[in-house]
Amino acid sequence: MDASQADLKKVASYIKECQRLVILTGAGVSKESGIPTFRDKMTGLWEGYDPAKMATPEGFLKDPSLVWRWYDWRRKLVGEVQPNAGHVAMASLEARSSALESGPDHFTLVTQNVDRLHQRAGSTRVLELHGNIVTFRCFERGHQAHESIPFDLEFPPLCRCGALLRPNVVWFGEALPAAVLSAASQVARQCDLMLVVGTSALVQPAASLPYMALEGGAKVIEINPNETALTEDATTFLKGASGVVMPQLVRFLDGVN
Repeated sequence: MDASQADLKKVASYIKECQRLVILTGAGVSKESGIPTFRDKMTGLWEGYDPAKMATPEGFLKDPSLVWRWYDWRRKLVGEVQPNAGHVAMASLEARSSALESGPDHFTLVTQNVDRLHQRAGSTRVLELHGNIVTFRCFERGHQAHESIPFDLEFPPLCRCGALLRPNVVWFGEALPAAVLSAASQVARQCDLMLVVGTSALVQPAASLPYMALEGGAKVIEINPNETALTEDATTFLKGASGVVMPQLVRFLDGVN
């Protein structure tokens, strides 16, 4: 059974009353826009390849052309899809926060997604835990590439220092950006309400953020079609897709149900 009207109304009241709201999102939110997750079976051109092996520094060094072309395909896919109703609803929650006395610190969106669909939907206070696939940096020295990179290159272009450019993502085996992780941990500990949306709650260190919020006394609301490792500890579990549940919460905030 999907989330009850009573639970939706209750969580909407939490949102209305909270002073510091954090939303943590995962791959399920992007999947609703048509972006496959790493757990989905690869099809078509990339069937038979293991994305987990390509999303590593070792995989890039072993076959830069293969990894570059795979990320090029993913970057094209991201550009062809649109933010869904869940993305839009989260952006509207941020817009509401701008009118509150607590100011911009009232709202932070922390995402594990690398597609920048949140920003395209209008979110501005976004912490990208795993980077993004629409910008690039130097493989060896981390120089940021400021120029646009065309599609359909067979081989990674070179940085100004002569090293290969790579997607600006966090690969398996790499540490998350320290400043971003520190900021995410801080807002998790300081918030009084966290919405955990479309994530398996398994991938660390993102999976620890809801528990930081709980330890700080915050309510943690999980929104997901399926129960996860977090469900038992969450204050409230709203069963359903982000694109369905998030707009419903916004409607309750508007007094429409």
